[in-house]
Amino acid sequence: MCFDIGGYSVAFENGGIEVSKGGKTLYFNKRPVFASVKDYGAICRFRDLPYGSVRKTDEGIEAEGRFLSDNGSVLLFRDLWTASGTDLKVDRKVTVEKADEKDLGFSTKVSFYHAGERRPEEFDYFYPGQWYRQNEYAADYAMGKDLSLQYIRRKETYAGLPLFSMMDRKTGETVTLSRWAADATLPSLDRTATENYAYVDPKMTVGSFGISSARPEAQVYTYYGHRMSVPLPETQCDGLAADYVYPAENGQQPAGKHGPWTVDQPLSNITWVHPMREGFAQHYAVAVNFERYTDFGTMLKCTWRHVYDRLKDRLFDVDNGLLYLNMMRFLKDVTKNFGNTWGTPFVAQLPDFDPNSFSAEIGFVGQQTGIGYQLLRYGTLFNDPEAVQKGLGILNHWANDTMTETGCPKIWEHLSAHQFEPQPFWIREIGDGMEGILDAWRFEKQRGRDHDNWLNCCVSTADWIVERMNEDGSLFRAYAYDNRPCLDSKASTPCVIRFLLWMYKAAAEEKYLNAAVRAGEWTWTHMYKGFEYRGGTCDQSDVMDKESGLYAMFAFDALYECTGEAKWLEAACGAADYTETFTFVWNFPVRMPYPNHPFVRNHITGQSNVTVGTGGGDVYMAACGYEYYRLYLLSGDEHYADVAEFVHLNSKQANDIDGSCGYRYIGLVNEGGAFSEQEYRGRYHWLPWCTFVEVDPSARFFDTFGCYDVADVRKIPPEKQREMLKNMW
Repeated sequence: MCFDIGGYSVAFENGGIEVSKGGKTLYFNKRPVFASVKDYGAICRFRDLPYGSVRKTDEGIEAEGRFLSDNGSVLLFRDLWTASGTDLKVDRKVTVEKADEKDLGFSTKVSFYHAGERRPEEFDYFYPGQWYRQNEYAADYAMGKDLSLQYIRRKETYAGLPLFSMMDRKTGETVTLSRWAADATLPSLDRTATENYAYVDPKMTVGSFGISSARPEAQVYTYYGHRMSVPLPETQCDGLAADYVYPAENGQQPAGKHGPWTVDQPLSNITWVHPMREGFAQHYAVAVNFERYTDFGTMLKCTWRHVYDRLKDRLFDVDNGLLYLNMMRFLKDVTKNFGNTWGTPFVAQLPDFDPNSFSAEIGFVGQQTGIGYQLLRYGTLFNDPEAVQKGLGILNHWANDTMTETGCPKIWEHLSAHQFEPQPFWIREIGDGMEGILDAWRFEKQRGRDHDNWLNCCVSTADWIVERMNEDGSLFRAYAYDNRPCLDSKASTPCVIRFLLWMYKAAAEEKYLNAAVRAGEWTWTHMYKGFEYRGGTCDQSDVMDKESGLYAMFAFDALYECTGEAKWLEAACGAADYTETFTFVWNFPVRMPYPNHPFVRNHITGQSNVTVGTGGGDVYMAACGYEYYRLYLLSGDEHYADVAEFVHLNSKQANDIDGSCGYRYIGLVNEGGAFSEQEYRGRYHWLPWCTFVEVDPSARFFDTFGCYDVADVRKIPPEKQREMLKNMW
């Protein structure tokens, strides 16, 4: 009995499964009936065995097997295997037929072993927001950093889509496991799982993806992360496997020390099991796909899009035009004057908007010049003199009062204390800040109003950037006031490419175009081709993250617009493919401790992981809606239009869009938080960037197409849309 799926043969023989292509075995599972049983000594002992019966039916292939624990408990496995397009689906139900009191709980898994003696280092991995290639540039706590571990697994609620791909680095052969449906529910809310143990939870309906290189031994952990092993002489192990474990396991993650003394590197290993209670049944379904890809980027793109189409959440119902107006009224109200300086709070607690600090950044988290431009634009278009006054106040302050002798503005100032803060010249801050001033200069220039001080500030800073550029086109992430590099990393290089290209258009100076192309070549080599998307933020170490992908996308798109070279559009699409995988596209329920938070009633989709390996996320994908729509028009790829609409709508689920949540201001938004353990834990506050990244794309949609929502833009004939796009920067 077998399935033929896209040139792969999936055969059921001798109670096991074998996947072959061209007569060569690629994957197998000789004993699909696997269970790990938590006994009364709190040791999880595992074993597996072949199916006892396999038969073909009108629905597919039905397979059954009974698992007998060491203590005499009996689990009945009933699996239905079906083929649907390129998906091999396994629908599994495991029922406790007999329960011995010495067995407390159990978990099961769907696995595919790689044929031959394979090592984890021979593969690249894709787990959205968690694991890219071999996580070379991820933080030390990220999964996959230590491939010598036996179990490298993490809950699927850490990923924007519940999928896991494992690609052979030599052949490109890839196996992908994914959850079949977005049907997770809340776990038990009357208990916590904080230490390195296995927790019994009958309500846990979330699983985990990852790999295992198991040995016949049970892993036992102390609370401080020391690992012990108990031999399992009756257990067989067949090598390296891609796994879906149910219920979940956050397995063998590097952890911090507990106390002043440890004998080894502590590991965090938390697992969940279902109760060994007679009549209890677990039921879940997994999709399996087999394919061969030419490179990692193509694999990432194809596997993500395949599951995206199956599990994408519904679109959030929000009027972006009305939300834009409410957010601009809010920004106008919270922009305050401190003598010669103007700006917004650096942070304010919710729901009452209690300002905690007026520490202002020119870009990045503070986005002061960008907000200044948006206030100027809004006030001009909607006849609001107060907004114009405040926008001009912000822009003139940063252009006139922060420039240094070296030619670059200081980037961080405490407004109410009237002191600059001891921060270096962060390249990311400079790119953001100068784009805001240049946007404002162009806006006013089109209306016959000159602001030479703004343009002079931009010219001085652009010249400073060109002078700092290394021979390979790169820039260091930050510089001291004497122009010495503060960091060895060059990862922020793409953050100023778009600014340089806009300066080329504003000042007609070829040196800015040439510098941008040189920086683009470095970014092409290291980020697009080398997959070194890291160092995008100023408050994180040089680790893989989402915002580096976003800024690479901005840079490559602008290079394509200015040069017309196809390579830049190719790279922009590659960066976009990477960046969108940080977005939570599938929905699962999350317990909210804050009664006013919009997530009490809304879904978490549209939020996105910040750095690789973190759980939960923030609203930063809101910044990408306009850019993804640009890529759709430039490339003709409909998927980018779909992503544009999704992030432009669903990211707003964190906003009080109509005042019904009880926030002080309509449109107010929480920055983000951890929610991958299905309980929201975050900094319940607002930062300026949260609103800026929502108003900026809406303003660009309107300036380009005359409307705020993708659905309205799509009513315009496509050729007319492309013509409109040519008139923008």
